[in-house]
Amino acid sequence: MVPRVFRYQSSWSGDVDLRQRTRELSSERRRFGYLRLYLLSKQEDVAVNWKTLYQIYKEERLTVQRRGSRKRVLGTRAPMAIPQDPNQRWPFDFMSDTLVEGRRFRILCVIGDFSRECLATVVDNLPSGERLARVLDVIVERRGYLCMVVGANGTELTSNASLAWQPDRSVDWH
Repeated sequence: MVPRVFRYQSSWSGDVDLRQRTRELSSERRRFGYLRLYLLSKQEDVAVNWKTLYQIYKEERLTVQRRGSRKRVLGTRAPMAIPQDPNQRWPFDFMSDTLVEGRRFRILCVIGDFSRECLATVVDNLPSGERLARVLDVIVERRGYLCMVVGANGTELTSNASLAWQPDRSVDWH
């Protein structure tokens, strides 16, 4: 008897290399969803469709978990090495304050860790990741390239603009 129903059989192999690299990226950047992982894989020149990456992301169960009420330590903490040269490490962070009339403003402070000098202080109402990238480029023009940038996980520091700045200049981000 001849079968009367034909079922579609997928020819997709699963792409083991892409699956492994996606798992590695998601373990490095635990708070990134599939779109951010797609941007990171594009920066590494991996030719992948976002829908394929989403399918792998779902099959591997890499979804970002909702944060609990208590902060927990993720991964292992290793002490950072003490810088030995002026351009090895630049930590930076934002501070905020309010004016008398109630408007908020933020201050970006970039400090040279070795020499303890202030490399930049930028005051702005709502600084963005693009503004941060421009400030870092100005400092690099004056001082030369650095090895590592140290920052917190604020919205300005995890934006697409600041994440795109780092691999273009081959600077480590901690």
